[in-house]
Amino acid sequence: MAPISFGPIQIRVADALIPLAAIFGWPVVVGAGLGCLAANAYYSLGWIDVILGPLANLVSAYLVFILRRRLFIACTLGALPIGFIVGGYLWLLLPPPSVFGLDLPSWAAMIVSITSSTLLATAGLGYLLLKTMARKEILEPLKLRGLRIYQ
Repeated sequence: MAPISFGPIQIRVADALIPLAAIFGWPVVVGAGLGCLAANAYYSLGWIDVILGPLANLVSAYLVFILRRRLFIACTLGALPIGFIVGGYLWLLLPPPSVFGLDLPSWAAMIVSITSSTLLATAGLGYLLLKTMARKEILEPLKLRGLRIYQ
């Protein structure tokens, strides 16, 4: 069985956590960027991946944060920076994926692949996680312990 975080359509658990920026705010926004920086520095595909990958996650989490009043729209639009930024350079570093059987140029195939994958992770799994975490019985104890919650 192939791992779900590699291949033409991939589900990255870290991308599913980005929507939590809607309720936990700046710690998630900064953490999404720093976490990606740490991972990309360790499992690096080169300097471009170390710089642009974390930037994409930072922009994505910030977008979710500022659009938090409309959760599904925030999760959906939050996927686009990762798809376009990471897909926009990853085709230079990796062989192009075959996406949906389409004959696309390498750059377009990578953008479609990464955008589709990130949409599944953020607008799919991330939205479900966000809706679960936003329940009153989960947030109230966190607020009582002093955690700042945005809604």
